[in-house]
Formats: sequence, structure tokens, C-alpha cells
Amino acid sequence: MTMMMTTTKSIALLLTLINLSIPTECNKPTAFETVEEERLSLIVQKTVGQVWPQPQQIVSRDTVLILDPVKFKFVYDGPECETLNGTLDRYHKLIFNPPRIWKSNSKSHRYRFWHSKKVQNDLTTLDLTLSGKCDKWPSMGMDEMYTLQIDTEELPQKAKLIASTVWGLLRGLETFSQLVYKDRDSGAFLVNSTFILDFPRFTHRGILLDTSRHFVPKHVILDNLDAMSYNKFNVFHWHIVDDPSFPYQSKAFPELSQKGAYEPEHHIYTQDDVIEILDYARRRGIRVVPEFDTPGHTTSWGNGIPDLLTQCYTMDGDKLVPNGFGPINPIVNSTYDFLRTFFKEIADVFVDQYIHLGGDEVSFSCWESNPDIMHFVNQSNFTGYNQVESYYISKLLDIVSETDKSYIIWQEVVDNDVKVKEDTVVEVWISPQEKELAKVTSLGYTTLLAACWYLDYISYGSDWKTYYVCDPQQFNGTAAQKELVVGGEACLWGEFVDGTNLIARMWPRASAAGERLWSNASLVSPQEAESRLEEHRCRMLARGINAEPPSGPGFCDVDYLVT
Repeated sequence: MTMMMTTTKSIALLLTLINLSIPTECNKPTAFETVEEERLSLIVQKTVGQVWPQPQQIVSRDTVLILDPVKFKFVYDGPECETLNGTLDRYHKLIFNPPRIWKSNSKSHRYRFWHSKKVQNDLTTLDLTLSGKCDKWPSMGMDEMYTLQIDTEELPQKAKLIASTVWGLLRGLETFSQLVYKDRDSGAFLVNSTFILDFPRFTHRGILLDTSRHFVPKHVILDNLDAMSYNKFNVFHWHIVDDPSFPYQSKAFPELSQKGAYEPEHHIYTQDDVIEILDYARRRGIRVVPEFDTPGHTTSWGNGIPDLLTQCYTMDGDKLVPNGFGPINPIVNSTYDFLRTFFKEIADVFVDQYIHLGGDEVSFSCWESNPDIMHFVNQSNFTGYNQVESYYISKLLDIVSETDKSYIIWQEVVDNDVKVKEDTVVEVWISPQEKELAKVTSLGYTTLLAACWYLDYISYGSDWKTYYVCDPQQFNGTAAQKELVVGGEACLWGEFVDGTNLIARMWPRASAAGERLWSNASLVSPQEAESRLEEHRCRMLARGINAEPPSGPGFCDVDYLVT
């Protein structure tokens, strides 16, 4: 159990008010002695110096240490680690001088706290120890475990962060930064005596952004990567292209973005943009998994690559449908020549081991209308057009395998009985998710869950609570099946989202999925989590992330600084 010190009696009183009932009629007797008590009971009170997502094991005491921003420093002990370049300075600024910082009017925090019996001394350093090698790029299944000790019996009046990987150090730094809090009255930076042993429950904790339906500026993507690191997400699933636009600027096929982007000068991601995003992500322990969805969702590809898409016909097969094009044409060699060159480029540009190949929502109607494909089906003795899809997917997987990459697909590929390789990762997005999870894992595939975390579906009120109670392992299956579920993703599709509203739409709603994917499965109560989420939302706001209010009326110390 975590016992956090409150610095004034008033804060302790406010925290107790959360449990008081609110009368529904003004003439009924109340439990409030003052109007102020009743007013405050309408607000979810923020915790102070607590962590999101909740660590696996945390023990805190009410003794505190003071941190002087001028004297405090991080001390690193380990192998040379280029991945950490700039990280320690960045976290020093996040703790002591975030983009939006509430200013205290007090001039003497030392006098206020020096005479308190609970104040031990100054904390001047956090010692960081990396016991293993320093990796440059995060990867699937990476070790993110760390231990953090602050003023423990073993380490009095000192602090130490230990991890065997740089990714564990990054997660521990984020936790330490959240443990430090600023006293409202004095302005002093404080941290409680704390011991933490922490590691993620799931290895894949992703955020999907759709940059095709609306273009998302690079700086917004970078801001979102910051927010992901504050919530310990470790995968940016970049749904970079789709039917409406093709903003990825290909080296081998520049005409794809020239003719497929909304506007080919400003609404594209250049090779330099991609490199910057990949580097920004890795320094925060975040993998970037690109998605190039085929054979459907490819309308924007058609202008740049002639004859790539299937020509649709009327149902009698005699007349062309004007401007009617369907999925990629799966029966011509030129398709696979293009895909081989294109995915070789993608494999070279995107460092991660995985590429998401999509495969969802493939309409067979155009294939069924095309006389050449009908002839191909008859000649191949296929009994259904799902076998045409299987033919295409099989050849695509062979092409991607030639690049030594692994792949993720959406669940319909499996639902359509397409034959895929045993090491395929399948992402479940269609409800009922319990049925789909049971089916996919029974076939032995590594599985991701997205179905319950579609953040583009919005509703009035605290919908984060729905996301919080969704668990990827809640389905009827064996222990072995549930072990195949390695995580999940919160998805924000772009029909009604662009750079103007993406951050607020995403956060802190995605934070609920973040805690579910990181923290112990025993955390199941949104009511117990909401005070921590209020604090975390204010923390993100102070760091420049315009996260929206999660739980109704309330305030943050820095919200008046939001522009």
C-alpha cells in the first residue's frame, strides 16, 4: 500500500471529501459543515506525487527529501550509451522547469520544511546504473524492468535507479520524474521515501495514429511521442497511408506521394521527416511500426502506379465501371515486382523488425466482377474469392520475408481462412473481442488487442473508464492461449482528427489503456484510479501536452497558461 505524505492539513481534509455522498436535492440534510466542503466534494481531488501507470510493486513512506533544482543532478554509471544522449538534461527540465510551470509566491521553502520532523535532508543526486549493454534501437520483447530506491533503509538519504537495459532506465526515469512533486505553499520540490520494483505486464503497448485521412504535422507526431513516453507506451503504430492520401515520400516511387498525397509539397513525410521521427521515438524507448495496408485501402496508390489496382466491371462483366477501381490486382506479375521493390525500401527505412501489412476490409466485389480475375479463379480451381486473397497474401508474405522482416496483420486475414505463416502476429479489432481472441489464439498466433480501445469513438463523460476495465486476457481460453496475447494498441483513426485536436482527443483517454497494459492485472477499479489520473493529466498539461479533463469539474495549477 502506498502512503503518500500530504504537506498541509487542508490537503488531507480535501482527500477525505471524495468519499462523501452528494445530495440530489438541495433541501435534504447533508454531511457538509460548510459550503466550501460541499463545493470541493464535487471535484475529483488530485493525488500528489503518485505514478501513472501504477508500478508493479511500490512502497512509500511519509518522510520526504527536498530537491534543489540547482544542486540536483543525475549521475550515470554504465557503458557508453548514445541512446541516453540528451535524456538526463531532458528529464531535469521536465522535473524542475517544464514548459508550463506553476509559480509559487513563497520566498523561503527551506525555513518552512527544515523544522518538520518528516524532512530528512536534501536529495542531491539520482545514481543511474546500467548493468547490461546499451542498445540503440528498441525491439519486440525488450526488457523494461527497473528498480528504484529513494531514501530506503539500504540507501538512506540517497536515490538509485538500476536496470539491465537502457529501456529500463528510461522507464525508471519517467517514474522518478512523476514521484517528485511541488509543494503548493512553499514551492519546494519534494519526493517521498520510496522503493519500486517495476516491469510491464505486456511487451507490446501501442498507439496507432492514422495520418492518411487527415495529415498530421510532424511536430504533433513528436508531441504525441512525448506523451506516449509519459505513459510508458513503447510502440508507435504508424498507419501512414490509406485510401484518401499517400503522404509517405518514397525514394523508389516518388510519384506515389506526388500523385497520391493531398498536396505534395507540405502534406507529405519526407525521408528526413521519417528519420527524425524514428530517432525521436527510439530515444524514448518507442518502436515505430509502419503500416502499409494492402490489398484493400489502396485507392491513393493507384494514381502513382498505373495498373496496380483492379479495374471493376458491371455485374455482367461486359462493361467497365467508370473510375471504378478495387483492391490491388493480385494476378499480374507487375504487382509483385512493384511490391518487392517498395517493401525492400520500407524495410531499409524503418528499422523495427516488424511491418504491419494490414489485410483488413478487403471487398471481393470488384475482383468478382473482373473477367480476368474470374478466369484466374477458374483456372486455379478456386472455390471462393477468399482464396484469391490468400494467394495475394501468401506472395506478399514471401516478399516481406525476403527482407528478413516479420509482420503483423489485421484479423480478417485469419477470419477469411487465408493461410499465413506460424510466426504471424494478428491484431484483433472486431467485436466481440472475446470470441476473436479465443479463435486467433486457438490457432497458435501471437495476438494483439485493439477492439476495445478505438479512441475515435467518443461519448459524453468519462469514457476512459470503459477503456480502463478492458483486459486483453479476458476471454475463454487456456493459460497457453492467454500467453499468446502480448499486448494491445489504443487506436485513433483520422476521419475527424488532425493536428488541431489529436492530442486532446488522445490524452488522457489513452492513459487508461496504458495502465491496463503496463500495471498489474489486479488494478480493476476506475474509481480508485481517477485521482491519480487527475494528477497525471495536470502533469502532462504542465509538460506541454494539452490533455483534456478526464473526470468532470476540476482544475490544474497551469491550465490558465494553455494557449
